Amino acid sequence: MEIETHTHCTVCGQPHSLMAEVLGLCPDCARSEAGVPQARTVHGRSRRLFALPEAPPRAAEGVQCVLCGCECVIGEGEHGFCGLRTVQDGKLRHIAGTPKRGVLHWYRDPVPTNCVAAPVCAASKGDTRRSSRLWHNLSVFYYSCTLDCLFCQNWHFRTVDAEHSDGMSAQALADCADPYTFCVCYFGGDPASQMPHALASAKILAERGVVICWETAGTVNPRLMDRAVQLSLESDGCVKFDLKAHTESLHIALTGWSNQQTLANFTRAVRRFRERPDLPLVVASTLLVPGYVDAEEVGHIAAFIARHDPDIPYVLLGFAPHYLMPDLPRTSQQHAEAACRAAQDAGLRHVRIGNRHLLGHDY
Repeated sequence: MEIETHTHCTVCGQPHSLMAEVLGLCPDCARSEAGVPQARTVHGRSRRLFALPEAPPRAAEGVQCVLCGCECVIGEGEHGFCGLRTVQDGKLRHIAGTPKRGVLHWYRDPVPTNCVAAPVCAASKGDTRRSSRLWHNLSVFYYSCTLDCLFCQNWHFRTVDAEHSDGMSAQALADCADPYTFCVCYFGGDPASQMPHALASAKILAERGVVICWETAGTVNPRLMDRAVQLSLESDGCVKFDLKAHTESLHIALTGWSNQQTLANFTRAVRRFRERPDLPLVVASTLLVPGYVDAEEVGHIAAFIARHDPDIPYVLLGFAPHYLMPDLPRTSQQHAEAACRAAQDAGLRHVRIGNRHLLGHDY
């Protein structure tokens, strides 16, 4: 996988021991508006690796897709940012992500599984409705995303030809559950770009008594986000928001797009947090990308969460080198502990480090 790299920051010209060479921005410049043009250039290159649009299209005479915060305006024969929408004969065509067809794979995981909400979810609380050791989670991995994270650990979904790959209807996915399916979690990629498919299957599963959970960056249309939250609320599930950064320019540097929709959807979801005080409806997590998502940035994220409700669980995740950031080290233990303290100092009452086994000691 060939892509241009830099040993010095393209903005300030300085080297940095924790600078991702593909990004070409030191942590300070990645947080500044001055770094945004370089970030957009890098994400354009990363998208070209898989023949995906370099940025959400803005065709002068196109059809708008409002499924997520990208709000693509797609011209004839073009594709939307997620790659699953195109325009044919002046009409928006959905390659996948409708109730009739999703592109995904699914598998069964024992419960409680390794999800970020495991310590606070219904499965870990010993739900009295379910007592067998055979209970499992139906894990649904969608082959699409509305962001372009340079550190994505699941980036291989981009190699899937959504147009010609086998699809699955929402009904068929729901029918994969069996009497021992405790919960379902929709992730990927991200369910945002295929949310109509996910919601349709989730509704069927919820009616069968399955707990509905989501793991998402929160970029989906707010009305669809509301439906996802409602299904989780009613079924004893949760919505796990991946808050990658609070500083918008840093979010653009790491993911290729703004976090405005994410923060707005998080705000909508947590308004309902107190409706079910015994099981957290919303859980937040952040990946501690070395150099970039430091204790100060975590403090900003945590303060944002705490302003809504200090009892929202917050999970800090260790980074492991992946995709286009293979030159960064694993998150250090010192980094993780400092971030944890910063989140607590910001007012959050339930903060934990989620995968300590990944932590290193390189910085």
